Amino acid sequence: MGLDTYASRTSGRQDLTAEDERAFDNARIELCGGFHSGGGGSFRGKVYDSAVSDVTGISLYQEWISPEEARQMAAALQVCDPEKVAAKDGDVTAYEVRNLAVFFQICAERGLGLFGWS
Repeated sequence: MGLDTYASRTSGRQDLTAEDERAFDNARIELCGGFHSGGGGSFRGKVYDSAVSDVTGISLYQEWISPEEARQMAAALQVCDPEKVAAKDGDVTAYEVRNLAVFFQICAERGLGLFGWS
């Protein structure tokens, strides 16, 4: 089963303001994308679920992750050691873990949740 993960103001579809989109674009986050995800506030969640779950205790395999949960995830990603996460997971790099931390920090700062589409 695949999974694309989208930052959003509402569940069920990507709902970002122009300012939200600029925040993601300006951050120049580099994460794996899928057929319909990648850049602009989205990424291929299937690729990162294991690492994100290990660090945050929350799986990306959900239809909706609330803004509050996204803030908690951002806090956990900010204090993790990207090198250790990458060494443990093996499927992600420390660079990608740092990019995930930036992605989730933007969500936290902008009050965004995440919806998963599989």
